[in-house]
Amino acid sequence: MPESSRQRHAVLALLLAALATLGPFSIDTFLPAMADIGVALSASPLQMQQALSVYLFCYALMMLWHGAISDSVGRRPVILVSCLCFAIASVGCAMASDLSTLLLFRGMQGLCGGAGLVVGRAIIRDRFHGHDAQRMMSQVTMLFSVSPAIAPVVGGLLFGSFGWRSIFEFMALLGLLLFAACWRSLPETLAREVRPPFAWRQLARNYLEVGRKREFQLLALAVSFNFAGFFLYIPSAPVFVMQHLGLGHDQFIWMFGPAVGGIMLGAFLSGRLAGRRNARQLVSLGYGLMFGAAALNVLSAWLLPPSVWSSVPPLALYSTGMSLAAPSITIVLMDQFPHLRGTVSSMQGFTQTMFSSLIAGVIAPLVWTSTLSLALTMSGLLLTGFLLRSAYRRRVSRAG
Repeated sequence: MPESSRQRHAVLALLLAALATLGPFSIDTFLPAMADIGVALSASPLQMQQALSVYLFCYALMMLWHGAISDSVGRRPVILVSCLCFAIASVGCAMASDLSTLLLFRGMQGLCGGAGLVVGRAIIRDRFHGHDAQRMMSQVTMLFSVSPAIAPVVGGLLFGSFGWRSIFEFMALLGLLLFAACWRSLPETLAREVRPPFAWRQLARNYLEVGRKREFQLLALAVSFNFAGFFLYIPSAPVFVMQHLGLGHDQFIWMFGPAVGGIMLGAFLSGRLAGRRNARQLVSLGYGLMFGAAALNVLSAWLLPPSVWSSVPPLALYSTGMSLAAPSITIVLMDQFPHLRGTVSSMQGFTQTMFSSLIAGVIAPLVWTSTLSLALTMSGLLLTGFLLRSAYRRRVSRAG
C-alpha cells in the first residue's frame, strides 16, 4: 500500500475512533461525580442511576435511525449534525438546576451520541472489504477503546478541580472539536447514485427485512449478551471501585485501565490474525478467553476478599476475548445485507444498547451489592451469548 494511502487510512481510523468516543465519554466521565450531582440536584442514588438509563435508552432508540438516515442522505451530514447537537445538549446538562432538566438533556445527548459508532461502521464497509475491513475495524476499536480508560480519569480530575458542571462543559467542547475535524477531514463514502430514497415506508421495509431474519436476531443478541457481561461493571463502577475495592473518586483508572487494555489487546490480535485465521476460529478463541475470565472471576470473588489484584484481572481477560471476537461477528452481521449496511449497523447497535440500558437501570443495581453476585451475573450473560451464537451456527450449517 502506498505511503499516502496508509496515511489516509490512519487519519480515517483516528477520526472514526474519536467520533465513537462520544458514547463512552457521555457515560464514563460523570461516574465519579454521580453522588455529588445527586446531592446538588436533590436526587437519590437510584434516581441518579436514571441519568445513565435515560441516556442509554435514547442512545439505543436513535441508533435505529442514524444508519438508516445515512443510507439515504449520506454519511457525512449525519455525523456533522449529530456532533453539533451533542455539544448543545452537553451545554444544557452543564446548566441543569434540577434532575428533570438534567434527564432531558441527557436524553438529547443519547440521541446524538451514537452516530459516530453506527455510521462509522458503515463508512468502514463502504471503503474496505474482506480482511482490510476487519483490520480497519480492529484499528478503530483499538483507538476508540482508550476512551473508557481516560474518561473516568478526566471526569475525576475535572470534578475535583472545577466541580461537576465542568464535566459537561468538557463534553460540549469535545463535540465542537469533532464537528470542526469532521467538517475539514471526513470524506463522504456513499455515492449519491446508490442511496435509496428517504421514505418512511421504505425504511420500515428495510427494518422488517433485517429484523425478521433469524440469523440476524441470533447473532445480534449474542453480541449484546457478550458485551453485557463486561458492561455490567460500567454502571456498577462507583460501587465496585469505591465500596468493594475501597478506592477514591479519582482512582477509577485501576478498574478501567486494565479492562480497556484488554479491549485494545483483543482488537490488536483481531487485526494481526486477520487473514491468518478465519472468522469462526477468531470468535471461538474469543469465547475461550471470555469463559476462562468468567470462571476466574467467580473463583476470585468466592475465595478472596475484593481487591485490585484479585477482582480486576478477570475483567481485563474478559474484555480481551470480547474485543477479539467482536470485529468478526460485526462484519458477518453486516455482510448479511450488503445493500443495507447502515440499517444493519443501526439495528445491531439498537439491540446491544437497549439491552445495556436494561443492565444499567435494572440488573446492575440488583447485583452490585457483592463481587460474587457480579461475577455470577457476568457468567450467566456470557453463557446466554454463547448459546445464541451456537444456535446461529447450527442454523447456518443446516441452511448450507
